Amino acid sequence: MLPSVLLLLIAPGVEPVQMAQLTIQQRIIIRVPMAKRGKAPARSTREAREAWEEKKGPRCVALRSIRGASIVVDNGVDLILADNHRYRARLERGCDSDGFYSGFYVEPDEDGSLCSGRDELQARSGLSCAIDSFRRLIPIEDED
Repeated sequence: MLPSVLLLLIAPGVEPVQMAQLTIQQRIIIRVPMAKRGKAPARSTREAREAWEEKKGPRCVALRSIRGASIVVDNGVDLILADNHRYRARLERGCDSDGFYSGFYVEPDEDGSLCSGRDELQARSGLSCAIDSFRRLIPIEDED
C-alpha cells in the first residue's frame, strides 16, 4: 500500500477524471392492422352495427392476443383476438373512429396489456384517442 501512496505523491498533477452517464431508452410501438385491407370504408351500416350485441367487457386486453381490428361503429374500434373473440374499444367522447381506417398504433405498458382509462390508440394521421371502455361482442343469431 505504501508504494501506491508514494506514486500518488510523486506523480505530476493529473487532470481530474470526468465522469459521464449515458442512458439508453427503448421505445416500442405496436401496429394493429385492419382486418380488411383496401380503401377507407363507407360509413358503418345499420346491419353491421346490429350484427353484434355488446356485453360488459374487461378493463384490459392482452396486446399479444390482438390480431386485427375493424370499424363498425362511429365511436369505437372492434378488436379481433387470436381466439376469434371480439372486443369493442369505445373511444373517449368526441373521437370519431373513421380516423383509424388504416390501422392504429399502441405504445405498450410494462404489463403488456391495452387498458381502458389508461391507454390510447394513435392513428397514422396523428389522431389520438383514449380508450373509454371495452365491451365484449357477441354475434346475434338470425332467427329464420
